[in-house]
Amino acid sequence: MDTQNIPVHVRLWNKHFWLLAMANLLLVMSSYMLIATIPSQMIDRGYSMFQIALVMGVFFIGIYFFGSLSGYLVQRYRRKNVYNLSILLLLAVTGILYYLSNLPFNYLDYTLLVSLRFIQGAFYGLSQLVLLSTLIIDTVEAVHRTEANHAATWFGRFALSLGPLAGIMVCKTINFTSVLLLSCVCLIVSFIFVNLIRFPFRMPSEDLTRFSFDRFLLKGSHWLFVIIALVTSVVGLILSIEHTPRFYGMLMIGFLIAILAERFVFADADLRSEATTGMIVMGIAVLLMITREQESIENVVPILFGLGTGLIGSRFLLFFIKMSDHCQRGTSQSTFLLAWESGIGVGLVLSYGLLNLQHSLILWVSLGILIVSLILYDCFIHSWYIKHKHR
Repeated sequence: MDTQNIPVHVRLWNKHFWLLAMANLLLVMSSYMLIATIPSQMIDRGYSMFQIALVMGVFFIGIYFFGSLSGYLVQRYRRKNVYNLSILLLLAVTGILYYLSNLPFNYLDYTLLVSLRFIQGAFYGLSQLVLLSTLIIDTVEAVHRTEANHAATWFGRFALSLGPLAGIMVCKTINFTSVLLLSCVCLIVSFIFVNLIRFPFRMPSEDLTRFSFDRFLLKGSHWLFVIIALVTSVVGLILSIEHTPRFYGMLMIGFLIAILAERFVFADADLRSEATTGMIVMGIAVLLMITREQESIENVVPILFGLGTGLIGSRFLLFFIKMSDHCQRGTSQSTFLLAWESGIGVGLVLSYGLLNLQHSLILWVSLGILIVSLILYDCFIHSWYIKHKHR
């Protein structure tokens, strides 16, 4: 499967797949609307940049908490039940945050806030791993699974735009507590969508072990993990300094253009061209942010950034799938997810904890990371991938 394009099969887009894709969209939106709005609320309450960095970063650390247990959980218990419980517990934690947000500043314990964000990240990670690496894969035919992975992660990528857009607009027009309520609503609807589907029963494997890398981390994919985390750290850096609805609206347009580019521009292009183009386009967007201040540039930049991010996400996901052996598709999916989320978390921590939210410094660091990533990918990682892929 060395072609760039993914064929579209109408049979994939049935009611069940739409429900699961929308469930993924809402789940990711529930997280990213908080990532876009929590820092501003903490700044208003007088927290330091280091404290904000810890609250943001601990969420992404929490994503790893259930990782080595996820394979055991989905086999020992019904996979939909694992998803349901993780969503309900994530809903409960978000509800506690809603309650605490209504308290005066002196009543909000910082240690409790950090702990809740870690737990929130743990249940968010488990929900994502079960949904993407198990539920979606198990409900489509084998010939459609690559397309299903590709499409489902695109819905998650749309949430990278729609989540902050919804959160920022609600926060500005109403208040932050309403953002938490909206996050809860997204989780409830995601829960309902998944429970509208009947999943077939699967017997657990005979060699069931409690801790394993199954459906968690794909062995031998470390360099792909590194390049994705590097590039998406730039996404995290940019998310930390962009707080306007217009930016995220235009970012969505960039994602849509990326889908069209995948379909018509890169269908028969050289295998490395899509990822290379994505990094270059992201670099151009960052360079425009550094050198230009015209209002028209504010519309162009997020479109370019969305285009580049979309191209990179789609291509590296397919690389992960090709790196996997038989029955490791779910593991490749979860590893891609962890690399993607880890990079964004690192970018946010860098921005708040080390760069002190200084816009010009953040942009120069972002440009530097993209240059290093482009050189590393073109000079080493792509050839390494060609030698080690299994499909």
